[in-house]
This record gives sequence, C-alpha cells and structure tokens, in this order.
Amino acid sequence: MSLLNILRYPDARLHKIAKPVTVFDTRLKKLIADMAETMYEAPGVGLAASQVDVHEQLMVIDTSDAGNDLRVFINPQILWASEEKQIYDEGCLSVPGVYDGVERPARVKVRALDADGNPFEVDADGLLAVCIQHEMDHLMGKVFVEYLSPLKRNRIKAKMLKEEREQKRDKQYATR
Repeated sequence: MSLLNILRYPDARLHKIAKPVTVFDTRLKKLIADMAETMYEAPGVGLAASQVDVHEQLMVIDTSDAGNDLRVFINPQILWASEEKQIYDEGCLSVPGVYDGVERPARVKVRALDADGNPFEVDADGLLAVCIQHEMDHLMGKVFVEYLSPLKRNRIKAKMLKEEREQKRDKQYATR
C-alpha cells in the first residue's frame, strides 16, 4: 500500500466529474487500499477518488470512533433524502484546516456497489449521512466550500493559494 497525494482546493482537477467504475480488478482493490491508508493517515473520515486525481466513482468512509469500520462505496446513488435538514460543521482533506457549517438532508438512503461489484443499500443519518453526501459531491466535481458565501469562499481560496506559495518557497530554500 502507499499514500496518495491529496489534491488541494482550488485545484481545477477537483471539479472534474467522475466516471462510473466498470472493472472490478486488482487495480481497483489496490486503489481502495491506498485510499483507505491515505484517509486514515491524513486523518479523515472520508475520501473520494477525485481527491487523489482518480476520476472514478469510488469513495471510502470510516466514521467509527476506533477507525475500524471501513466502508467502500462504488458508483453511489442517493435513492432518497429527507426533507429535514441539518447543519453540520464540515471539513475536507482537500481544504485542510477549514471548517464551516453546511446544510444537507439529515438522512439519506444510498445504493452502491462494494469492492467486488455486489450491490448494497444503506440508510444513513448523522455523520455518516453528511460524509456520504460530502464525498458524493466530490464525485460530481463539487467541494464543500461551494456551499459557503462568495466572500468566505474567496477568503478560503486566497488562504489555500498563500499556503501553497509558502510551501513551494520553503521547498526551494530546503534544496539550496
């Protein structure tokens, strides 16, 4: 297994729409294992393939306290979403250090495929429902900051670009 590079907002590749997974092979299983390792190391509770520059409909999620309940969702579809909404303070591995409230349906029913291509359905609420919707947004080319006001979004974008410039500068100094 190996750690994957997580794209950082505002990288344009985060806005690519993922294509359905059609082949369930050893490459896919390795990608799932690498994504899980990357998510746990970050640390995070969810990671979409789009965030590691693989534009396929695949996401890994583990909302357990112990970090021992990995769920794999391939080609996920929301079958039903509650009219009841909730605001949850969301963060994102592609937007490190930024958290803000996002309103989403409180409960969802999702159909997906597992790592072997077997279909399953999940009724989710709480953090799992939020995480599923957040990661599915990534598969559709959307980052959670797009739910925020233009002012907040622009501030976050400026902050991320500044951090990126500083990291590049620090790497240049380190190699001299």
